[in-house]
Amino acid sequence: MSDEPEPHRADAHDHTHAAAGPTGRWGRLRHRAAHLLKPHSHETAERVDAALESSAEGLRALWISLAVLGVTAAAQAAVVAVTGSVALLGDTVHNAADALTALPLAVAFLLGRRAASRRFTYGFGRAEDVAGVLIVCTIAASAAATAYAAAHRLVDPRDLEHLPAVAAAAVIGFAGNEWVARYRIRTGRRIGSAALVADGLHARTDGLTSLAVLLGAGGAALGWPPADPLVGLLITGAIALVLKDAARQVLERLMDAVDPALVDRAEEALRAVEGVLDVGELRMRWIGHRLRAEVAIVVDAAWPVHKAHRVAVAAEHALLHAVPRLTAVTVHTDPHWEHPAADPHRALAHHRAFA
Repeated sequence: MSDEPEPHRADAHDHTHAAAGPTGRWGRLRHRAAHLLKPHSHETAERVDAALESSAEGLRALWISLAVLGVTAAAQAAVVAVTGSVALLGDTVHNAADALTALPLAVAFLLGRRAASRRFTYGFGRAEDVAGVLIVCTIAASAAATAYAAAHRLVDPRDLEHLPAVAAAAVIGFAGNEWVARYRIRTGRRIGSAALVADGLHARTDGLTSLAVLLGAGGAALGWPPADPLVGLLITGAIALVLKDAARQVLERLMDAVDPALVDRAEEALRAVEGVLDVGELRMRWIGHRLRAEVAIVVDAAWPVHKAHRVAVAAEHALLHAVPRLTAVTVHTDPHWEHPAADPHRALAHHRAFA
């Protein structure tokens, strides 16, 4: 009989292809052809492999940028020791701080690779958000240190020496920071890590402030010593702007914010699945650089459980294809009721009133 339950199979693709695909018969044929050309799976083991791969990519970006910024900061520190440039000192402090922010991020990526436990049932991806907070605090501390050094030099002026060396160190600082900024931002966006993107923005500001050091050296060469500490104050202002952007990104992740365009894309994918009559509550959240989703879909109330389950698996499959970096989906099926009085959720209404 057609309503007899079928044996449950472990392969999610079997469920999906047995059910109606996202765009009907032709959509199913195209999807099967795509699987033949580019086989893939959404089983738990493969999702974990993808998550580990993204964490490994983030770690690689951190270690490489740490080495580049370490060499840059060391070269600049040697020049600061000889010249006493406050602007270059501020730039060196930022480069060193930016290099050190790789350490909490590396710890976060390593923690994120650990499996979920009975206490941390969602895993350890939130460690990235904690690292993001530490990065924001580091940016704020470096801004305060630079402002203090610049103000002190304004009160107690001092002539700069070896101006060509200061200019050369500034160019080195810009080149090193801009390369690291591009690398971190590109990698962070690819794997979905807000903390890594924030760290890249920090490096980019350090690169721009390195160019500003040239202004201080130029002013000193023209016989105006206050140029160096004044540029140091300008650097502080630039860092404050980056601090604002980085803090906003990290705070949004802590508040479970997602791009509304991702929600729209998810709803479109769900509504295209045959058998989905409507899409109810849809929630998405970042856990580290991975997305999780929870959604309620409406199906025909007359369907047996196994048929509704097929549609739920097809909906999950559609979301995994439609939303980048989505690694886990919980799909709840609600039956469509003609009369509100028959809605089984009425028993929960008094709980939802206070939600």
